Amino acid sequence: MNRTVLAALGAAAVMAAPAAAQTQPAAPATPPPLPQWTSNDRVLQAIWNEGMNNSQLQALGQPFMDSIGPRLTATPEMEAAQRWAVAQYQQWGIPARAERYGTWRGWKRGYTHVDLLTPRVRSLEGQMLAWSPGTQAPVTGGVVMLPELADSAAFGAWLPSVRGKFVMISFPQPTCRPDENWQRWAVPADFERMRIERQAAQAAWNSRLTRAGVSSRDLPVRLEQAGAAGVVTNLWSQGWGVDKIFNARTRQVPTIDLSCEDYGLVARLAMNGDAPTLRLDARAEMLGDEVPVSNVLAEVRGRRRPNEYIMLSAHFDSWDGGTGATDNATGTLVMMEAMRILRKVYPQPNRTILSGHWSGEEQGLVGSRAFAADHPEVVRGLHVLFNQDNGTGRVRNIAMQGFTETAPAFRRWLAAMPGFVTDSVVVDDPGMPGSGGTDNASFVCYGAPAFVLSSTSWDYGTYTWHTNRDTYDKIAWDDVRRNALMVAMFVYLADQEQNPLPRTQRTEFPVNQQTGQPGAWPTCQTPPRSISQWTR
Repeated sequence: MNRTVLAALGAAAVMAAPAAAQTQPAAPATPPPLPQWTSNDRVLQAIWNEGMNNSQLQALGQPFMDSIGPRLTATPEMEAAQRWAVAQYQQWGIPARAERYGTWRGWKRGYTHVDLLTPRVRSLEGQMLAWSPGTQAPVTGGVVMLPELADSAAFGAWLPSVRGKFVMISFPQPTCRPDENWQRWAVPADFERMRIERQAAQAAWNSRLTRAGVSSRDLPVRLEQAGAAGVVTNLWSQGWGVDKIFNARTRQVPTIDLSCEDYGLVARLAMNGDAPTLRLDARAEMLGDEVPVSNVLAEVRGRRRPNEYIMLSAHFDSWDGGTGATDNATGTLVMMEAMRILRKVYPQPNRTILSGHWSGEEQGLVGSRAFAADHPEVVRGLHVLFNQDNGTGRVRNIAMQGFTETAPAFRRWLAAMPGFVTDSVVVDDPGMPGSGGTDNASFVCYGAPAFVLSSTSWDYGTYTWHTNRDTYDKIAWDDVRRNALMVAMFVYLADQEQNPLPRTQRTEFPVNQQTGQPGAWPTCQTPPRSISQWTR
């Protein structure tokens, strides 16, 4: 059908349309109003009014995530973000400082451009891993995959063949369609067949490493030493378009992540004899292994009990595949907004209120462990610590971390808050002591009452946790506002307690499934103060 005929048919359709079709579009729907709440407690009411009617969360979040960007430890972006946070606190009249605890490997990410040149031309979706070396100029090379080898001797004989080539070292996923999508649309038997075949293929790939006698940790280094042009990886996060982005092991040649789809494309070309060629232009600045690293601390001294501390805790650093939005800009903003609100409506607390914004969390709670080791007076005088670190969702679970007599206080505090904030929060009593998942563990190991405010999922583990899609647009701001209100109210209510929270610990623990031994209260770990002490 030619364009003239199409145009005539279109005009006829318009003339024949009924008059009703010419009506004006309906006015946009009005969003539901924000909830109202009243309290007999003057300060709680003021916290509610300020947090609901004058929230600064999005105004803080945009420059923090968009303008400054991700906050990998010991990068210029991290330093810029810390200066920004200190300035914000000082603008609110809250004394704040950056407190150094050691040094780390400095690095500045540049751009990553990766293209398929043969057997056809296509720009690929990829980026360097953190702390990866870049290229001095665009590098072109063929592609090889780790082959099936009989043993470590065969691996050693194969290694020289990688010189000048890009080496693919990850399992190529047979499908980048999430399992939940398969379950929704596939015939059940087909989904089960795919799952079993994928599992077998993954096991076969893993056996390549086993037979080669090299670990996944050491393989990139061996390839680099053999003269590879670069290392190509994929760590699919099992969702649409999401990869986990961690750190490179190489020190001389680049390590890049290709998206699940593009990694699979290049792998299939290589496996089917199509001799793919890549061109990589990746820029990075290595800034040395002795770059100073710090935590940011904001403090409002108590007027009656200045040596007792209520702490707000959230790690400030992030991996840099995205912008660290839900891990952990949201936790950071919750604590900053809570401090802002409290400074305005409760400026003279009984106890000292201290907000800790930790760096090095992603490398093993380094910053918070260093702070706890350096400040025994804070650990000793800690009344309570509230930590938030697992996504944009509203708080739904608060484990008592193995402290057997703290649940009554939490239930009492929650009962004083509006339902809009608490929304069916579960108090897990007594729970298990945190041993390393997030920064409260740096204090729990000393027997100090430090608690995690755990959030609803929002598919955090799949779509934003450590991924290339952890960006501003993934934040559910209404839930973050709930959390900021909750933290501000927790701090105020905890400050009204006459006695410190009891530190009585559980004495019975489940058997450790890995060791077969009874569990125990976690021991405190010595934090690495430099990259040379880091064992990951």
